[in-house]
Amino acid sequence: MAILSKLLGQRIKELRKRQKMTQATLAETIGMETTNLCKLENGGQLPKEENIEKIAKALKVNVKDLFDFGHMKSRQALQDELFEIIKTASRKELEMYYKLIIATKE
Repeated sequence: MAILSKLLGQRIKELRKRQKMTQATLAETIGMETTNLCKLENGGQLPKEENIEKIAKALKVNVKDLFDFGHMKSRQALQDELFEIIKTASRKELEMYYKLIIATKE
């Protein structure tokens, strides 16, 4: 349970920041104390079922999107996946990946 609460909390925080929303604003929108939202985001507790729906609505996402943790991988796991992609990429794909990475660094 601890892993799920931590991942869900990180995901809520990520989506909240994407909406440029403060903890206080989100907490007020869903009718929750800011301290309780802070506990959720830090993985200290899981939200109640009715709050999951309120959070998703306030963040303008589907409930399933709150549980999309695929991109929340360790640095090593990301590197390993990228190396696998690069190893099998064509020259054209490598050039495209390179341009994309360089463009995002600037």
